[in-house]
Amino acid sequence: MSCQRWHLVVIAALSTRPATSPPRQDRLPLLVAYLRNVVLAPGVAHERGHVLFVDENRSLLGDAGIGMGNLNALSLRMRELFGEALRLNARGIILAHNHPSGHCHPSRSDIAATRRLAEVARALEIELIDHLIFTREAVYSMRAGGLL
Repeated sequence: MSCQRWHLVVIAALSTRPATSPPRQDRLPLLVAYLRNVVLAPGVAHERGHVLFVDENRSLLGDAGIGMGNLNALSLRMRELFGEALRLNARGIILAHNHPSGHCHPSRSDIAATRRLAEVARALEIELIDHLIFTREAVYSMRAGGLL
């Protein structure tokens, strides 16, 4: 999947949900806009990660920063991420981070880390709904890109 302007990927990125859950597409643009603003905060010149915790209806339970990095890499703190998910009894997580380079495609380490996160989440009965990579002009959805 090619990078798209961030608002065009909202539905494709987050529309997959359990059949029993009601549609929450009215909230998706707000959640994506919020994530975009957090990871692309003014003055941020390094990679920054953030996660949203959602319940079985994909309603927001909370959010947290999950790591800081340098210009080209992000160090995730999985213990803290999943500890908070369990504390909130989250059924799903939406991960986001930025690429200050302006290149929105995931790196090999992004893909490997996302797959590892998905494995751990599955073992804890938490769904990794998506991992979004933001640049100033675009967003890449790992789910829509077939990487989840």
